[in-house]
Amino acid sequence: MVKLVVTYGHPEDPEAFETYYAETHLPIAAKIPNVTKVELTKFVGTPDGSKTSNHRMAEVYFDSIEQLQEGMGSAEGQAAVNDIPNFATGGVDVAIGQVG
Repeated sequence: MVKLVVTYGHPEDPEAFETYYAETHLPIAAKIPNVTKVELTKFVGTPDGSKTSNHRMAEVYFDSIEQLQEGMGSAEGQAAVNDIPNFATGGVDVAIGQVG
């Protein structure tokens, strides 16, 4: 199993980010084929109470690297990728990890 990990930096307007993310981006991303599981995290702080280095994280799971490549290479996957600049004003990092 592999996962696509997307971390979003702190946006210029957190409220606008959250609205767009929930109402526009997630419905687009929900159409990506081959996804087996999704975990969404909104960071709220660190153990010492300071600000986190990121605002949000999305972990999108696939059964294999081939399934990930097929899903993200599809029209639906590309639509999700191409939507990111519309709301991720704090920057974004994307990585692929092997689970386990």
